[in-house]
Amino acid sequence: MKKIAFFTIGCKLNFSETSIISKSFNKKKYKIVDFKDYADIYVINTCAVTHKAEKDLKYKVKYILKKNNNAFIIALGCYSQIEKNKLYKIKGINLVLGNDKKFNIIDYIEKKKNIYSCELFTLPNEYKDAYSIEKNRTRSFLKIQDGCNYKCSYCTIPLARGLSRSNSIKNIIKNIYNILNKGIKEIVLTGVNIGDYKYKNKDFLCLIKEIEKIKKLKRIRISSIEPNLLKDNIIKFISKSKKFLNHFHIPLQSGSDYILKKMRRRYLTKLYLNKINKIKSIIPDACIGSDVIVGFPGENNKYFMETYNLIKSIKLSYLHVFSFSPRKNTKAFKMKNKIDNNIIKYRSKILRKISNLKTRLFYKSFLGTKRKVLFENKKNDWIYGYTDNYIKVKIKGSKKNINKIINVMLEKIENENNKNIIIGKILK
Repeated sequence: MKKIAFFTIGCKLNFSETSIISKSFNKKKYKIVDFKDYADIYVINTCAVTHKAEKDLKYKVKYILKKNNNAFIIALGCYSQIEKNKLYKIKGINLVLGNDKKFNIIDYIEKKKNIYSCELFTLPNEYKDAYSIEKNRTRSFLKIQDGCNYKCSYCTIPLARGLSRSNSIKNIIKNIYNILNKGIKEIVLTGVNIGDYKYKNKDFLCLIKEIEKIKKLKRIRISSIEPNLLKDNIIKFISKSKKFLNHFHIPLQSGSDYILKKMRRRYLTKLYLNKINKIKSIIPDACIGSDVIVGFPGENNKYFMETYNLIKSIKLSYLHVFSFSPRKNTKAFKMKNKIDNNIIKYRSKILRKISNLKTRLFYKSFLGTKRKVLFENKKNDWIYGYTDNYIKVKIKGSKKNINKIINVMLEKIENENNKNIIIGKILK
């Protein structure tokens, strides 16, 4: 029996797809082992968003070869789709599969057939189901949509994943029941551009209304959603929902209208600000996170300060800060007025400090309150989990409380590994 191991680089969508691909392997022929263990075959699900993702891939290949110099290494996914020729030059990689071939991985392994030509998904009927169910996991990432019709000037995702297409509501509901039947307590809806969900005449609001009807479901989150697609009726629905959690992740990318236009985003700062204010006015305890790209071509000090001042002024709970990575075959790749890397690092540091401060202030506002926490893992004498509104909590506890939703009093903020966390106490 051959041993096979999987590793995922990148987004929640990648994790859901890695999970479903791994489950396609016949247990009589293949034994799935941890990536840290010795295996005959290693599969790396790649990401094309940043240079760091490329470095992670190369590092993992070297790591594998030190463990097993004769390993059969497969790179699949987004980076494989757009940079297949580069990957074949990396010593140790035996097989490259793009997004159009990755779900047929077993055929290529058993035929030992290499694939150089990767065609994009282009038709809605080529949508592939995916959701993650891992051992000892309390949360599952459920794919509802794939691809993107947007043409942001810095983004390779449409090149890697093709046009937007969505799963049917019927299949999504079926997948939710499959996940819940495995004992999973929380589901995260994920995709490339989930706000663009469309199946026949049904949109994203129709979908979440149907999901709300599932009695067995306790907790469901919406992953990243574009500000122009987060309609007021969606916010109002979530404010009244007993299933959907008070947690939004809304990409900003830049607080400068000039830079947003260069990025070819589909909104300006006024819309973004209105969206944040709308959420906070009807869901005061909502956690709101955001993505920001630092160092986009032409982002001089004036435009950076516009981003800084906007972020400082609005009620965000945390930031994911990314350094601009020029990607081939995008409009931004050829743009002039590139920003020096040292300036990018300095600005990123500033924004991460703001993020840490905003998280701390958000956490502080809930001290002395009761929240429901789903505990996910144990480390030493502590168990860790998240509140409904995405506050990370730890309490003294045992494994018996893992994968349980428990009422907790939030008592004290602590800094753990340079990140904010609240120490809580179980309420009887």
